[in-house]
Amino acid sequence: MALDLDDVRRFVAFDHGLAVLSVLGVSGSVASSVVNAGVLEHPVSGAPTVGFVVRGDARKAAHLRRDPRCTLVWRSGWRWIAIRGESELIGPDDPSPAVSPDGLGPLLRAVFLGAGGSHDDWDEFDRVMAAERRCAVLVRVVRVYGQPG
Repeated sequence: MALDLDDVRRFVAFDHGLAVLSVLGVSGSVASSVVNAGVLEHPVSGAPTVGFVVRGDARKAAHLRRDPRCTLVWRSGWRWIAIRGESELIGPDDPSPAVSPDGLGPLLRAVFLGAGGSHDDWDEFDRVMAAERRCAVLVRVVRVYGQPG
């Protein structure tokens, strides 16, 4: 059975978008951490993409700047689904000609919502994202695989 990003969307809802992100560390070993990730439309192409938000100074951001390849895995009990792809960072430290500085706030909100998030005070959300120099990580998915059911 071929899996796609619609299958990933269903999985995101099972546990608040919590996923394990794996990237290549400086030594070439795998570095993993937990992020909230989900599916959203790419702000330029409109194609479905996987996104998550990280602090601009996070080690995972530095790893992805050096090598954009990554894997994300969501699980629910013994069921799981994963994507593999190449990331693109967009934020204060990773400007994109396609996303204006004024467009960063709405992009971070879209990523947060795509991962199943909600917020009572979007102005506060925007303030914290800016203070922490948060960036959107958008993953161009090359493979979806797993044991979803």
